[in-house]
Amino acid sequence: MEIDTGTTAWMLTATALVLLMTPGLALFYGGMTRAKSVLNMMMMSFVAIITVTITWMMYGHSLAFSENSMSWLNNLVGGLEHLGLQSLVNTATADDGTGMPSLVFSAFQLTFAIITVALISGAIADRAKFGAWVLFTVVWATIVYFPVAHWVWGGGWLNTMGIEDFAGGTVVHINAGAAALALALIIGKRQGWRKEPMRPHNLTLVLLGAALLWFGWFGFNAGSELVVDGIAGLAFMNTQICTAVAAGAWLVTEKLRDGHATSLGVASGAVAGLVAITPACGFVDPWAAALIGVIAGVACSYAVGLKYKLGYDDSLDVVGVHLVGGVVGAVALGFVAAYPATDAQSQGLFYGGGFGQLGLQVLGPIAVGGYSFVVTWIIGKIIDKTMGFRIAAEDEQTGIDITTHAETGYDLGTVHASGVSSSNGPVTTAAKKVDA
Repeated sequence: MEIDTGTTAWMLTATALVLLMTPGLALFYGGMTRAKSVLNMMMMSFVAIITVTITWMMYGHSLAFSENSMSWLNNLVGGLEHLGLQSLVNTATADDGTGMPSLVFSAFQLTFAIITVALISGAIADRAKFGAWVLFTVVWATIVYFPVAHWVWGGGWLNTMGIEDFAGGTVVHINAGAAALALALIIGKRQGWRKEPMRPHNLTLVLLGAALLWFGWFGFNAGSELVVDGIAGLAFMNTQICTAVAAGAWLVTEKLRDGHATSLGVASGAVAGLVAITPACGFVDPWAAALIGVIAGVACSYAVGLKYKLGYDDSLDVVGVHLVGGVVGAVALGFVAAYPATDAQSQGLFYGGGFGQLGLQVLGPIAVGGYSFVVTWIIGKIIDKTMGFRIAAEDEQTGIDITTHAETGYDLGTVHASGVSSSNGPVTTAAKKVDA
């Protein structure tokens, strides 16, 4: 077995970059919630790292990327060849024995599974039972994510038909966005929604989280080529172009529509661009990446307002950014794909590919989004009817951080009005009044 050290070094780096995206998401989501919910919101992302890693090791990789011995079932889910990952030790990915260790490929794909699950949590901020969320992450990854990854990337039915999804627009973002919508509908609206201000409590954290997501996304997209070549470079550059253009498009839309260009807007626009370019980054020219960025920035900036018109409380705009942005990128491939991964038929309509590929790029979001929504609805309903998915009303009012985790994100109790802590000096009369 011969290992390509350059490819392996890059893929180890890309894997670490993608894993960093989940703590980045925790900061992004945490800053967008109210102060009394920031720790719970971040914990939902961190616990996904734990549960998905364990399930991936036990059976997730096998269900997603092994071949099912029953050929008819292989269209839907992989087999049990790689349970526990023991069969991947000291093996390489390429058929000719040259490439990266199989465990590196598995670790890279694991990080995608983790962030897909974590993305869903933004739709149910402030009000979900932590234990119910933990159980949901295990069940959803098992029944939804692992099979869908097999459909698109592991030799399943969509892969066989020829759908293109370079880095996860369908597998990750449409999948998570549809699930987020289902959970938001099941759990219901936050107390005081549309009556009380529920603005982000810390936009500094939001911008920091967006920056980490942007940084990690280069591993997400360029790493998905799985080798170091020109397509990896194309994916890297297209990621930067689309993200910057989408952020700018969101700001211009805000300015024209609302009169202000906001920091939340630039962060949300950047994420919308990252989402939209994900399925297309290795297939399109840079000019097309910019076009996708414009469409995503404008479309998602309007889509986040749909929840007010349609009456669902998607707390942190998972549906408006990830579901809509993922659809924009996936469908755009049917028009502007210039570099086919397999044959000329997978090129876009503008490059002579005909309507066949466009039809597939529409089918993918419909099939994955529909499956994810329906199965998530069933999972969520079962959990809600058995252990309950929503915290008590008084706990929600008090704040889920203190009632669930016995912690607060900002412990300012020892700081007094004088600016001197009680442990470092005398307490003034004013400080005593503040403490009271």
